[in-house]
Amino acid sequence: MFTPRSLRALLLATALAGLLPAEVKLPALISDHMLLQQGVPVRIWGTAAPGEAVKVSFRGQQAATKGGAEGKWAIWLQPLKPGGPNDLTIAGSNTIAVRDVLVGEVWVGSGQSNMAFSVGRSDNAAEEIAGANYPSIRLFKVKTTVGEQPMDDVTGAWSVCNPDSVKDFSAVGYFFARNVHKTQGIPVALIQSAWGGTPAQAWTSRPTLETNPSLRYVLDNWQRVMESYPEARAKYEKQVAEWKPDSGTAKPALPMGPGHSHSPAGLFNAMIAPLTNYAIRGAIWYQGENDGYEARAWNYRHLFRAMIEDWRRAWGVGDFPFLYVQLANFKTNGWWPILRESQTDTLALRNTGMAMAIDIGNSRDIHPTNKQEVGRRLALAARHIAYSEAIEYSGPMFRQLSVHNGALRAWFDHASGLKARDGAITGFEIAGEDGVYHPAEAQVDGASVVLTSAAVPQPVSVRYGWADDPACNLVNGDGLPASPFRAGERSR
Repeated sequence: MFTPRSLRALLLATALAGLLPAEVKLPALISDHMLLQQGVPVRIWGTAAPGEAVKVSFRGQQAATKGGAEGKWAIWLQPLKPGGPNDLTIAGSNTIAVRDVLVGEVWVGSGQSNMAFSVGRSDNAAEEIAGANYPSIRLFKVKTTVGEQPMDDVTGAWSVCNPDSVKDFSAVGYFFARNVHKTQGIPVALIQSAWGGTPAQAWTSRPTLETNPSLRYVLDNWQRVMESYPEARAKYEKQVAEWKPDSGTAKPALPMGPGHSHSPAGLFNAMIAPLTNYAIRGAIWYQGENDGYEARAWNYRHLFRAMIEDWRRAWGVGDFPFLYVQLANFKTNGWWPILRESQTDTLALRNTGMAMAIDIGNSRDIHPTNKQEVGRRLALAARHIAYSEAIEYSGPMFRQLSVHNGALRAWFDHASGLKARDGAITGFEIAGEDGVYHPAEAQVDGASVVLTSAAVPQPVSVRYGWADDPACNLVNGDGLPASPFRAGERSR
């Protein structure tokens, strides 16, 4: 039992403990083997006791600040030149030495399962893993989690690229980073923040979803999910109770609801917001499969644009390069052409690039294994958009349509050396005013393709590769495939 004296002593000890300086602590991204972005001011941040003096030292630069009222602090390093390794020192009541720090190019790799798809599952996996000794490539894998509100930190750690660290890392991310590293001759980092089977709404902030009128449907749909959740949860628990592990049937799936990976802004809060203090060059993205359905494929053009602009605002460094993969060929539900069109429309945003994958998918597998070529094509876009190389980085992109003498002429950009990848050109269809499409004969004429069909004497519209899993083979002289498109008619 406390006496008045012992109670006073306890209260005094508690008060004094609150006055003792708290140790400086750092977020997961500020840790051994990290790579800092070259050429821009770099933020270093963490926590300490309110008012505690904190000093950061790196490559002869020194900067000091104090812990704020909530114990948070941040300083800025002046732009850095690529190279290293060096140590970064943070000193407060304690001193932390962050070892083996490089400076170079930092990219975020996000999306769903085709971004999370590992090197160990890709083509020539054993050979790729064995050869993955690149001490100037650094990898960071964000643990998958959902947040109700924007979070301050992630779970993860930096690793040096080697056979052990790369085998379970994003294949697209690694092959992209390797290509950039080799062509630019500087250190490169890839931060993997991806989760299979997730929609773009989960990667978009709540304020953007709330204030963009074209995205109101996202929150309205989720409200209905939440209203039906108690009943869905009860049904799920009943099914699990009746399910037998040795029955040979899959365990019942958890219904959508609180904490689900599909929750609007849930992945932005937990897996993107904590990264936005970290300086980056740009982002690569492979997602869309989970939005490729009737209810979402058309609206994706609004959601995807809003998400990209949302990320750019969150990082606060302008229109950084955002490069993404168009959905590959795969036999599915009939709505993937609309989703691909939405992805193509997103190129209207500045500093965006799209890697076509219509020729390297797998008709029967939503996870094609040739991730080397996907990474290479993304890197081509990076080399042009981020690093200003005068190279061809895109397959042929439809520009305009003209009609004359019973034929259609489709004009293309990125069309130098336009040709069929093999045999005769396939994949074009044309239609007259009746809207009925027929296969077209296609002949290359410079940067255009002339299209005719005996079944369509007065053609008015064209489409190319307009199927989930199309047979199409138009490429440019660099072997990059043409993007599917339609023109002359536009409807949902």
